[in-house]
Amino acid sequence: MITAFPETLGLTPEQVEALLVTVGQAPSLHNAQPWRLRLGPEAIELYADPDRRLPAADPDDRELRIGCGAALYNLRLALLGDGIRPLVTLLPDPDRPELLAVVRHGGRKPATPEQHRLLRAVPLRRTNRHPYADEPVSRPEQSALRRAALDEGGWLEIIDDPGRRTALRDIAARAHRAQTTDPAFRVEFARWTGRADDRADGVPATAGTPAEPHDRWVLRDYTGGNRPARPPGKDFETEPLIAVLTTHLTGPAADVQAGQALQRVLLTATADGLATSFLSHIVEVPHAREEVRRLIAGTQPPQAVLRVGRGWPVPPTGRRAPADLIAPSSTCTRSGAPHEKETETT
Repeated sequence: MITAFPETLGLTPEQVEALLVTVGQAPSLHNAQPWRLRLGPEAIELYADPDRRLPAADPDDRELRIGCGAALYNLRLALLGDGIRPLVTLLPDPDRPELLAVVRHGGRKPATPEQHRLLRAVPLRRTNRHPYADEPVSRPEQSALRRAALDEGGWLEIIDDPGRRTALRDIAARAHRAQTTDPAFRVEFARWTGRADDRADGVPATAGTPAEPHDRWVLRDYTGGNRPARPPGKDFETEPLIAVLTTHLTGPAADVQAGQALQRVLLTATADGLATSFLSHIVEVPHAREEVRRLIAGTQPPQAVLRVGRGWPVPPTGRRAPADLIAPSSTCTRSGAPHEKETETT
């Protein structure tokens, strides 16, 4: 049991604990929180946690790496909040594919006002699966979300054309049917959702709203059958903002990069008072993912599909204790060949 957190990158044990709390608040598929960190004096290593894989929904670990990328973005923000410029190397060791990133001290650098704003949004961000108000997301707010994705090497495609929205709804419905007829998916989904509120991971029953036959976008029921029918007057909004996140490349590094772009988009939305949730089934079924790529004329398949709107406050979901995020080894060796390029990411 950890009684004092190890120092790393010049941070005190108290600062390290706060950093781990920030990292642990990243989103992940079914709130599995599939990341571990190895802390050393000169570097922080971010690992994918194979014990938290979801092979039925995510057989290639793509969403696992996206979740770890979101955690990496939170780590970067936390370091900037402590005045440290993070130098990040992605996938530095081909012999250790579970090692997704190494972060080193790049000198002193104060966070910008925008970075402080996003850092303050970290504990406020929620995956809000409940109905939103029928109030549109404004054009300036949409532009801010697009800029957030661009700044992290992603592209956010807003699906506002009626024809494309109809096509995407049809793709979503077929993907949902494909998953719900898969016994392995149903077992895995039931194991991670509909949980009690006091669990440290997974999706609690209170985080979902039962889907009705007429709901056109929100199809998954996260309640596990543990909640009563939806109260009258709480139908889902007619036309939420639907956005598709893509990256310019493919492969494990692109997945981690997508996670960073995704988290910046989510935090930007949170800071602007917007609610967000995921339409994950669309990108988890291979033929649906390819159909969406063609629909948006993308060069690469989509990484995430988001529903964005104006929701009412929802409580946070459970999070693992900071000590549980630390990998067993207390030392952190210097990873990556000397010729590898370190990137300053802010």
